[in-house]
Amino acid sequence: MTSMRKICVVTGSRAEYGLLYWVLREIKTAKDLELQLVVTGMHLSPEFGLTYHQIEKDGFSITRKVEMLLSSDTAAGVAKSTGLGMIGFGDTFEILKPDIVLMLGDRFELLAAASAALFAALPIAHIHGGEVTTGAFDEAIRHSITKMSHLHFTATQRYLQRIIQMGEDSTKVFNVGAPGLDNIRRLRLMDQSAVECAIGIEVGVRSLLVTWHPVTLEQGENEKNFSLLLKVLSKLDQVHLIFTKANADAEGRMINRMIDDFVAEHADTAVAHKSLGQLLYLSTIKYMNGVVGNSSSGIIEAPSLGVGTINIGDRQTGRERAVSVIDCAPDEVSISRAFETLFSDEFQRHLPSVDNPYDNGHDVAGTIIEILRAISLKGIVKKSFFDLEFPASGPEVI
Repeated sequence: MTSMRKICVVTGSRAEYGLLYWVLREIKTAKDLELQLVVTGMHLSPEFGLTYHQIEKDGFSITRKVEMLLSSDTAAGVAKSTGLGMIGFGDTFEILKPDIVLMLGDRFELLAAASAALFAALPIAHIHGGEVTTGAFDEAIRHSITKMSHLHFTATQRYLQRIIQMGEDSTKVFNVGAPGLDNIRRLRLMDQSAVECAIGIEVGVRSLLVTWHPVTLEQGENEKNFSLLLKVLSKLDQVHLIFTKANADAEGRMINRMIDDFVAEHADTAVAHKSLGQLLYLSTIKYMNGVVGNSSSGIIEAPSLGVGTINIGDRQTGRERAVSVIDCAPDEVSISRAFETLFSDEFQRHLPSVDNPYDNGHDVAGTIIEILRAISLKGIVKKSFFDLEFPASGPEVI
């Protein structure tokens, strides 16, 4: 009898867990796969809502918890947290001995997990590689994890090609689409009254979902840039605002304090939440006039819900995007003009027919599971570098 293949899934934040949800469900219900669920980072922090409780409420058993998050949002604090994570994941992988370690994204918690898996000679499967976000050090983390990984699941064909350009084996790179879109296809989203009850504010009027994460390569600029957005938001007439708080990145706590101060001053028209959870988050977007800030959800999920996005600054620069995404600089004039476009009848009228480059129609979770189930792991950790073929004359050397 063949033993079950052990898939160890690592999650460190509410957002990435929401994207992994259906992958986790598929592994859990598979008769030939064993789910090892390792929870770390913000999931274990009271400051960020102890979101591991939601994971358990969803019916998943947590195999191991890796404590690594320091109560600091400085660059030194993030570096130390990453070091603690490597220690914890080193012990975890030694105990669990998984056949494959699966992770999604580009956060520092995953850099720690991938590094420990690399040293343990464990095959790594990575989701959402090949993307470019030039405003954050997540960019370098994402590409680093790609080079440590052995299986790659990309969200678009362009990202697949980029991973092959990085010297990866084309037979181990698969364009499956964005897993977050499975939630839109599979979940029964909440109705308007249920959303309003859960978030504590009406959404029947003009409403915006605001999510701002630190731009980690612009430390020292985040307070100024976010202040400009808050200034413009305070001037909007008859608009209800729903804020979701920042991640545990450098300067994230500063942003969260600014959100709390703003909501306290605008209690009649604004609310803030540490975490909405994937169902409530997507259900809330459905009833918004727009998603505002610099979150990837405005780029990837919002277009499939027929909702426009104002994407501010460089945090998402380089990602493919639908025409429903309005890019603007982090200055008062540009942001104000973006809102004029967002609220215009012409812009809103075309949103339902927008084509989303991240939606290729796949059952993303199901496709990933079939590959994890069938792929041969023999010799997979001994990677080769696959050079691109240049013209016979070769590239010009200067």
